[in-house]
Amino acid sequence: MRGSRRGPGRPGGWQHANLPDASDAGDWLAGRLPADWFATSPEATIDREEILVIGTLPVPDESSQAAGEGRAARFREATRSERMQIADEAEDRYGRKVAWGVRVGDERIIFTHLAVPVMTRLRQPERQVLDTLVDAGVARSRSDALAWCVRLVGEHTDEWLAKLREAMANVNDVRLSNLGSARPGSFIHASPSRRPAHAR
Repeated sequence: MRGSRRGPGRPGGWQHANLPDASDAGDWLAGRLPADWFATSPEATIDREEILVIGTLPVPDESSQAAGEGRAARFREATRSERMQIADEAEDRYGRKVAWGVRVGDERIIFTHLAVPVMTRLRQPERQVLDTLVDAGVARSRSDALAWCVRLVGEHTDEWLAKLREAMANVNDVRLSNLGSARPGSFIHASPSRRPAHAR
């Protein structure tokens, strides 16, 4: 399978301690899915609650957007029962729901998938950001505004994460360089006789 990606976020947590390891879910799905469903190998994105499977449907070069949407609808109906069976097997194996979607040309169409509530605490400046989005008509509520912010971040995830990884690599290089330049014996604890009088 082309991609078996984990969604952002820290692994673990007491409420997720008993989740089965899903690191091989992409490979399992690659072997389980019918070979003729998609034009290329599908990708799987995995987080704590869900496995999202996205496959590319073959589309003629001259196909219109409406034709692509119709093709996606036909695939959804024609494969429904088999997708449900595969999803049940994957849930038994990995303890996560399975959601499905397709790519048709440049369009990405996600079928029904989980909307998971996430608890958070926000200070007043952060709440004011959400209230501004609500007052401007961008969102209907604070929760809708928070989801809007997350989607906005998601649109820039690849660019921001690439910069973050580069910065982390630079920090690690500096740390290793400093450790390498330190001479043996350069970190010597002061003897008791040299400690300040109040510390003796």
